[in-house]
Amino acid sequence: MNLIKLGNILKNRRLELKLSLRKAAELIGISHNYLSIIEKAHDPRSNAPIKPTFETLKLISEAYEMNINKLLVLAGYHEYIKSVEEIYTAQELSKLVPEEYREAFRKLNMKQIRFVKKMVDEDIDLEILGNVIEKLKELKISLDRLEVKDKKDYK
Repeated sequence: MNLIKLGNILKNRRLELKLSLRKAAELIGISHNYLSIIEKAHDPRSNAPIKPTFETLKLISEAYEMNINKLLVLAGYHEYIKSVEEIYTAQELSKLVPEEYREAFRKLNMKQIRFVKKMVDEDIDLEILGNVIEKLKELKISLDRLEVKDKKDYK
């Protein structure tokens, strides 16, 4: 974890974008005071180190058009990196899914998305891919119902 380096990178990126602290904070969706504290890497009132939340880093990475993984490493959120990569992979993959199957695709879990990705990588026919996505969605709904039923049975 290197919060000072993170703060410097964020400040430099803000300056590159020619944004004032207030404009940047508005773009990100946080207060300018909080952004200032993140850039300084400590709270000036208590001198305590400030570690922005995962959600805040996500907002910053989107507003500043930065790779979130670099920010996560500097903030010490190593456990999120794999899941973030999978989420972005899923977002990219959803663009390859035919429009009529996108809603069903969004309801899949990560294991199912990886399965669909393998099918796309293998250049499977789009109609077959759509049918698989629909079946996976139905399977997920059935499994969710079973899980709810099991929970009721154990109460």
